[in-house]
Amino acid sequence: MLTTTSTRVVGPEELDEALAVLRREPVNNAFVAARVQASGLDPWRLGGEMWGWYHGGRLESLCYAGANLVPLCAGPEAVRAFAERARRQGRRCSSVVGPAGPTAALWSYLEPHWGPARDIRANQPLMVTERVPDDVTPDPLVRRVRKNEMDLVMPACVAMFTEEVGISPLAGDNGLIYQARVAELVGAGRSFARVEDDRVVFKAEIGAATAQACQIQGVWVAPDRRGEGLSETGMAAVLRYALRDVAPVVSLYVNDFNTAARAAYRRVGFREVGTFMSVLF
Repeated sequence: MLTTTSTRVVGPEELDEALAVLRREPVNNAFVAARVQASGLDPWRLGGEMWGWYHGGRLESLCYAGANLVPLCAGPEAVRAFAERARRQGRRCSSVVGPAGPTAALWSYLEPHWGPARDIRANQPLMVTERVPDDVTPDPLVRRVRKNEMDLVMPACVAMFTEEVGISPLAGDNGLIYQARVAELVGAGRSFARVEDDRVVFKAEIGAATAQACQIQGVWVAPDRRGEGLSETGMAAVLRYALRDVAPVVSLYVNDFNTAARAAYRRVGFREVGTFMSVLF
């Protein structure tokens, strides 16, 4: 007897089932899980639809379809179904991102219709740690960014984004969405910086947080201060905050060609446990 499969938008009444799927891979799914926990599954509040792949009527896999297209706990059959739905809908996202295996498979189906991409980062090591390093002293000057310091931190955030992604976050809507996201992290106490003479010289954010895991993003050192060890001591300070106040596991992912950053993260105790992939438009 054949078991039926189907794909559809997951409804708000299925929140518990969706969270159960997300908890299967808490580190991989931290970004989307945090959004779902904060906003539920209503597309307007979530900022996109959550697609579900059902096997025998049971929700088995998810795909977040918002500003990013993110396959979650998705095997080959689910990936094919999500790709067909995305193809029919047309591209509405600025990137396809997630664990490398399903993301690469999803892009292989979509590339003939959505390509070429502006950039493909096929190997982004996923790194985790559960402790503050014993041999790196956390920078005592790294602190939470205050709510009245948006004008102070925004230039560093814009510089980091532009350097990392290759385009300015101020393009298109004059940066309104990006500024709102930075303000959200500052307001939640998840934006950290070292400030010298009214200038940010190191910064990082805890961009996603659940009870199981959190994800550090936006790590940046002012170009004229690189090579001084600020990334190691700064990250050690952010780790201390994250492990004490947020979650027992801290993760991040990094471009494979950024050898300096990978070495710095290893020095503060991060280890590679998997690979992410990003397709940028």
